[in-house]
Amino acid sequence: MTLETYTQTRLETATIGYPRIGKSRELKKALEAFWRGKSDAETLIQTRNEVEFKNWETQRQAGIDRIGIGDMSLYDHVLDWSIRLGIIPERFASFSGLDRYFAMARGKDGIAALEMTKWFDTNYHYLVPEIPETLQPADFSDFLQTVHRAQTLLGDRAVPIVLGPVTLLRLSRLEMNQDQAGKQLGDRYLLLLQELQKMGVAEVQIHEPALVFGDAANFKQLYQSTYQSLSQVGLPIHLVTYFDDLGDNYPWVMELPVAGISLDFTRGRNLELLQQYGFPDDKELGAGIVDARNVWKIRPDSVLSTLEAISRVTPNLRIQPSASLQFVPYDAQRETKLPEPLRSVLSFAEQKLVEITLLADWADRSYGTQEPDKYLEVILRQWQTFQEFSPVNQGVKERLQNLTSQDLERTLPYEQRQERQPVLPPFPTTTIGSFPQTSEVRQLRVKLKRGDITQAEYEAAIDAEIAKCIQFQEEAGLDVLVHGEFERTDMVEFFGQQLSGFAFTEHGWVQSYGSRCVRPPIIYGDVARTGPMTVREFKVAQSLTDKIVKGMLTGPVTMINWSFTRTDIPRSKQAMQIALALRDEVADLEAAGAKMVQIDEPALREGLPLKPERWDEYLSWAVDAFRLSAAIAKPETQIHTHMCYSEFGDIIGHIERLDADVLSIENSRSNNETLFEITDAGYKHQVGNGVYDVHSPAVPSTEQMVQQLKTGVANLPVQQIWVNPDCGLKTRGWEEVIPSLKNMVEAAKILRQEANLTEK
Repeated sequence: MTLETYTQTRLETATIGYPRIGKSRELKKALEAFWRGKSDAETLIQTRNEVEFKNWETQRQAGIDRIGIGDMSLYDHVLDWSIRLGIIPERFASFSGLDRYFAMARGKDGIAALEMTKWFDTNYHYLVPEIPETLQPADFSDFLQTVHRAQTLLGDRAVPIVLGPVTLLRLSRLEMNQDQAGKQLGDRYLLLLQELQKMGVAEVQIHEPALVFGDAANFKQLYQSTYQSLSQVGLPIHLVTYFDDLGDNYPWVMELPVAGISLDFTRGRNLELLQQYGFPDDKELGAGIVDARNVWKIRPDSVLSTLEAISRVTPNLRIQPSASLQFVPYDAQRETKLPEPLRSVLSFAEQKLVEITLLADWADRSYGTQEPDKYLEVILRQWQTFQEFSPVNQGVKERLQNLTSQDLERTLPYEQRQERQPVLPPFPTTTIGSFPQTSEVRQLRVKLKRGDITQAEYEAAIDAEIAKCIQFQEEAGLDVLVHGEFERTDMVEFFGQQLSGFAFTEHGWVQSYGSRCVRPPIIYGDVARTGPMTVREFKVAQSLTDKIVKGMLTGPVTMINWSFTRTDIPRSKQAMQIALALRDEVADLEAAGAKMVQIDEPALREGLPLKPERWDEYLSWAVDAFRLSAAIAKPETQIHTHMCYSEFGDIIGHIERLDADVLSIENSRSNNETLFEITDAGYKHQVGNGVYDVHSPAVPSTEQMVQQLKTGVANLPVQQIWVNPDCGLKTRGWEEVIPSLKNMVEAAKILRQEANLTEK
């Protein structure tokens, strides 16, 4: 018997969510085929159900006692619950069925999609519900059908997962009064629980991750009244929290009328709170001690001490992951090309199921066997082997130790740098960086990997794509160009592949949103640059035009937040290691003639701790890492950065401390709120006001973008305004990109004329 097959369970085990894209991304492929008109709705639904069934069967065979079900989604679980609860804005009223579902997700026929933003501090995106003054009728039929299918396979093991009413309300945009919305939603959840009870469901998980937010106390009365009402149904409720601790709210949350409460013991200080306040005797504790947000195996010493400490407070517990396993890939055993010392300490979703059952057995050793101890000893030896495989990089260590405050400072302040930087027309136009990754471009990488073409042939083909991209941008009239990033599979993976200390999987896909999947790199050792990473492609692009071409880099904080990081050293140290590598790249780009370098940090905001009292510590090192990357640039070199899905009002001081010359923002789905936050704070640097939503297939009209720009003009001096899409164009097709960018350039020209400004 091996560790991977050890599933004898004693103490009860549970899951609270599972990956939902399919082990071979079956659902992603089915979605995109449906959108292209290559398959029908029946095929799409069948694929979803097949993926869901395989997920249930995997958990059943692993010996999980309480299997969370109902978290499967065609696009986003928050969107699913919005529609089930009748939270449908008026602009989507004319649609029905899947047409309505995907119109809300992606927009359609000039109708804006729901706003998309990050799910807590993860790299998953959800669609923000808009609660109108009048709700549509609730319809839980699809969810109830899922429960019925699960009961057929799993029986009482099937535990429905329901997104909690207060969390949904907390994350929504409201047109009606909050109390009124809470009452109406509460009534609908009551009906749902009654239906589940009629089906013979033994227990329901209601997920309320908003309880870990710093402002949870503001919703205390609503939590209390809502759960008092729901408890009257008589269906046992297991209240699930994750991503952080309950903080000062711990005592009153323990008093809510529920049968069980799940806590995350891998983040925050829930163990300290548990020891301080105890745990109710009449409730079951869902002990989230297997980390659902990272890919490393448990470290026996630390996890066993945590489990022992929990058991001393309450014996009434179940062992489970810290959150849904949707944030990790399916199976580490498929990664046969990774070095064995590394692969042996990786734990994806299927391995985490094994760890859950193993820890449950270890916690209940009354049956007199030492089997769990044997397998835990195996893990210890695997970690010891890994430590020998990944030694400390002394050169990187010394560079970090020798850093001074001057290494984080540009040589001149912004106002003086601006005078030396390139002169452009008013409302200069550019893009965020990437252009469409067509099937032909993707096939080039496949052919290179298979050995069907040489490296020289591959580079020649990429150069041809760059040439076409430069030609289009010149013809479209863009002012500052990019090379298109055709050589890049992913904005983090591309750089990580050229840095030591990074490892890459073949099958390690996780969902970002909808059909968008990413393979986060694994940072397993000290990070160092092995040579120039982007200079060749930049030089090719710049040689084809007299206009400025931006050098394009991914920032250190985004690389940290979009990777599976080490757990043995602080994230701040890992970010600074990456920053040193990027600093060297900026210097090389400058030497190659780059007058502008963009260091993207779209994930800076999402890394914020969920408790505001921890923000300053995170932002201090995050901003320092960006500054270390950029500070080597000469005053004449204009440093750009891009951020998306970010609210800046509460961290604007830190945004200013980045000291980027140009900040481009996602703004098209947020009703200009991000722009207003920047202008209200008196931000003095230049701003690229994202004028259209690249996550929608709809082509924006010139008139739409003119109106968006006029909002910018009303709030910012003309000399501060840049014109750009709200994000990269990688996921769009050329048939959408070409007219969209031409309309964008035309919109900028109209603004120049209306403002009576001439090009310099």
